[in-house]
Amino acid sequence: MSEYLIKKVATGVKFDLLGSNGQVIATSEVYKTMAACRKGIESVRKNAPKAAVEDQTNSQLAETNPKFELYQDKTGMFRFRLRSRNGSIIAVSESYSTRQGCLQGIERVKNHANSEENPIFSGNKY
Repeated sequence: MSEYLIKKVATGVKFDLLGSNGQVIATSEVYKTMAACRKGIESVRKNAPKAAVEDQTNSQLAETNPKFELYQDKTGMFRFRLRSRNGSIIAVSESYSTRQGCLQGIERVKNHANSEENPIFSGNKY
């Protein structure tokens, strides 16, 4: 079972989407309030399952939002970011050594983001 883990950080609140193995498969931006963070989770739940994949390492095709953008960072590692319908980045990945691994990470987010069973836990007390 996957879950969302909400964490208080120095500048606000963020969440991680954890896969069934407990590993982080996507991380949010930092939100100023808990309510905004929960809206971010709902946006991931809504957008991730239907988002197209725009492979910025391999094509010139531009997908419409919502979409996952697969790209290479400055160190040559592969990453993805999920954009909502309005173009805002709502989740980002950690780095992957291969393009295929990154694509598998996108599929894990798509498969786990909207599970009715994935609970939301707070990592720090409020």
